[in-house]
Amino acid sequence: QVQLVESGGGPVQAGGPLRLSCAASGSIFSIDAMGWYRQAPGKQREWVAHITISGRTNYTDSVKGRFTISRPYVQRMYLQMNSLKPEDTAVYYCAAGGVVIGEYDYWGQGTQVTVST
Repeated sequence: QVQLVESGGGPVQAGGPLRLSCAASGSIFSIDAMGWYRQAPGKQREWVAHITISGRTNYTDSVKGRFTISRPYVQRMYLQMNSLKPEDTAVYYCAAGGVVIGEYDYWGQGTQVTVST
């Protein structure tokens, strides 16, 4: 089992930066990849970014060039978000599991990001 806890969310003005953190514990060496999802009010959960154990990254088109996913330690993952827009407002979830995007077995509880104009 793997436990994931997100932190770093909060209110931010449009154009500003914010860094989300995901702390992993438990059977962390079983994780092949990790990712971030988000869910805005009234919308379906949306995949945002993905990073494999080898460091290969992928991003959804709407965040390319603005968001950076990293995993500098096996138990810690970050999402650096720059040039934030109001449409980035959502609950952001950390996920972990297989190497294929979306094949996640474990989820965090989420952290709220609110971008205001």
